[in-house]
Amino acid sequence: MNSSIGKLLPVDGFKLTKRGELPKGAHRSLTHLYQPIIGRLAVALYQTLVSEYEMTDAEQVQSHHTLMSYLSAPLDQIYEARKQLEAIGLLRTFKQSTVDTQTEYVYTLYPPFPPEEFLRDDMLSLLLHHEIGEDKYQRLHAKLVRPDPSLASYEEVTASFDEVFHAVTSGPIPVREKVENNGQSTKAQGPSLQNDRVDFEWLHQSLKQKMYISEKVLTGYNKRLITQLASLYNLTSLELEKAVTWAIDENNELVIEELKTACHDFMKEKPKPNQDKQLDLRDKVKPSEPSNQKKSKRDQLVERFEQISPRELLEDLSRGNHAADQDLKVIRDVMTEQGLTPGVMNVLVHYVMLRTDQKLSKPYVEKIASHWARKNVKTVNQAMNLATAEHQKYQQWGQQKTYQRKGAKDEVIPEWFNKQKRREAKPTEDEAVNTDELAEQLKRLTNKGN
Repeated sequence: MNSSIGKLLPVDGFKLTKRGELPKGAHRSLTHLYQPIIGRLAVALYQTLVSEYEMTDAEQVQSHHTLMSYLSAPLDQIYEARKQLEAIGLLRTFKQSTVDTQTEYVYTLYPPFPPEEFLRDDMLSLLLHHEIGEDKYQRLHAKLVRPDPSLASYEEVTASFDEVFHAVTSGPIPVREKVENNGQSTKAQGPSLQNDRVDFEWLHQSLKQKMYISEKVLTGYNKRLITQLASLYNLTSLELEKAVTWAIDENNELVIEELKTACHDFMKEKPKPNQDKQLDLRDKVKPSEPSNQKKSKRDQLVERFEQISPRELLEDLSRGNHAADQDLKVIRDVMTEQGLTPGVMNVLVHYVMLRTDQKLSKPYVEKIASHWARKNVKTVNQAMNLATAEHQKYQQWGQQKTYQRKGAKDEVIPEWFNKQKRREAKPTEDEAVNTDELAEQLKRLTNKGN
């Protein structure tokens, strides 16, 4: 059932106020920057409200039926679009209920950020990057943000305040009159965040216990960024503390890009329609209960794939070496975009790396992952079986010029794939086959879990 139904009624009235003027390039900001995040209906609602403000009197009350007519959309969708505008900082809403049960709203409109200011805002730029991807983001950035000239060979000669306004008045301090807008800023707002989203007192004590100079780490700007990242990625206090700790360098300063990367690694994406809950690169599935039955090597490998994280799998395949950041980003992007579970992602990584001589080719991974997503693959066994059934197709994909390994003589594929093929021909005793490759990998994987 749609929980937005009934939140607004067509007869509910609204009035409009506005803070500030639309900046130059506002249409570019709304279309190319805000729209990928909040959607077309929210942008259309904002533009309609701005137009209505300019065409109506300040105290004129209109019904929400007007918005339904202009937007050709049901009121529950308009309500959801309004919440998007509120969350992103383009709208503030005030409600008043009278004794005769009539409800009236005041919608206060705020101007969008200019393109340069939007792309320099850490939270908004991360949201946009997540929605449109790296390539499109970089193209937009190059078009909309003019690079600053290099000042390396220049000396700043800007006059200071004291040099110009050196006379200090001794008269009484003027009393400011009460402003009509109740102290509301006319500047464009950023995303609306909960002020108590991060327990900075706890974070301060945690950093002190780890012998970090927390006052140097938790500066005003850093605290604002930490709050934004916590809201953006829905991080717990423990995850946030780990991310901050990882991003502190030897000078006891917070490295912003490392903090963003660490928080992204901890991201727990909310489930999309028809998708299971996604886990990030460090999440593991709860280990299954021990069984008295003797398990085949393949079943042990299946169980381990279900329990190990993709990061650990990469490290195991690298003989315990640190997993490459680029490989982790490939896995993270594929998992979040295609909605694969960690276990299924483990099968995909294992299959691709052995097929491509330990190279995690992103286009190849994405192509197979999208196929698995369309096939609604949710378990390790399903992934293994589909890899077996579609091996010829995947082999053709891998032989395209992007992935072709020149001079390769023998094709390397996972041992579980060979075993699956043999089991189809001889389904009984072949389960006990113990090859060197499977034995070695299984030993490393199972020992890792102990």
